[in-house]
Amino acid sequence: MIRANENYNKLQASYLFSDIAKRVENFQQQNPEIPVIRLGIGDVTRALPQAVIKGFHDGVDEMAVDATFRGYGPEQGYAFLREKIAAHDFQARGADISPDEIFVSDGAKCDSGNFQELFANDIKIAIPDPVYPVYLDTNVMAGRTGEFKNGRYENIVYMECLKENDFLPELPTEKVDLIYLCFPNNPTGSTATKSQLKVWVDYARENRALILFDAAYEAFIRDETLPRSIYEIEGAKEVAVEFRSFSKTAGFTGTRCGFTVVPKACSVFSSTGEKISLHSLWNRRQSTKFNGVSYPVQKATEAVYSEEGQAQVKELIDYYLNNAAIIRKTIASLGFDHVGGDNSPYIWIDGNGRDSWDFFDLLLNKASVVCTPGGGFGRCGNPYIRLSAFNSLENVTLAMERVKAELK
Repeated sequence: MIRANENYNKLQASYLFSDIAKRVENFQQQNPEIPVIRLGIGDVTRALPQAVIKGFHDGVDEMAVDATFRGYGPEQGYAFLREKIAAHDFQARGADISPDEIFVSDGAKCDSGNFQELFANDIKIAIPDPVYPVYLDTNVMAGRTGEFKNGRYENIVYMECLKENDFLPELPTEKVDLIYLCFPNNPTGSTATKSQLKVWVDYARENRALILFDAAYEAFIRDETLPRSIYEIEGAKEVAVEFRSFSKTAGFTGTRCGFTVVPKACSVFSSTGEKISLHSLWNRRQSTKFNGVSYPVQKATEAVYSEEGQAQVKELIDYYLNNAAIIRKTIASLGFDHVGGDNSPYIWIDGNGRDSWDFFDLLLNKASVVCTPGGGFGRCGNPYIRLSAFNSLENVTLAMERVKAELK
């Protein structure tokens, strides 16, 4: 008889953003005349940059001619894109990453979820709380956790991110093997300095641990003293994998392109302590399970790195950061403590004692504004909500007017 993977039964009833969608749909059915403004899920709203569109068209035009048609491409990504990524995103910032250490994919969410396949099931995992759900849920699916009790899974080391520690996880008090970090952080919008990241790199090197570093929002960093890659930290190539995304950087949420950096110096270990190349493992996994990103999408992504593309992408990000500044100003005027929004598109707001889902319902039912309840990101997120800057300037301005009217 065919049997199910019963680890799925440990997952919570539904995905966070599915719960939000159901509540919003129910509200709209009951109030069809009221337009809802969505500042919840981190989905972009502005069109792709014109340089990207031209790159897309160029790729499609090539596919229409026998002489330039492309069939199966390399699972790791075309060299023309990997070379641009390595030069611009890493080498230009002093990080010695080569093109063949970059794996182009259809997004950071998929890669961060799939990467755990490479590890033994009995490893000890450290995950921040609050946290982006995919890190935790994919390890639940793989069977690395116990049951869900009192808001947490057994066999997971939770690193609490609180106001008292500036929403930065602290080193675990017990030895762990795999560490998830995300900066600028989703959901809190907090950032880490080079010295703070060095503490983690040193810990991983001393304990033969691995860091999975999600840098999907690095393009929003405006403080030049902050690192945009973990590979700006000495020794990180030996102990860290980095995930990147073009979804928020260039509006690719519906276009789908990202990449993962797996340095050749990075190793995992066999049960007898022998080194195994992590680069080789991921390359084997991708070659077996992934057919690569389509040629037109990779041509569109290459255009991000053109002079025009860089200017247009910066304008996009500046637009969303201006939205974030409007949200921060409004929230501050109402007396709510908050973090993020300056080097991140997310603003993490203390609900002043409210349950996060109650705060969600209040904003939805009174102001017709959709946020994300912090409790969906973990037990430590419950007093908070997350507002996203991903919407039009007009909608963000109107949403803040509504919020101010209801909460003043």
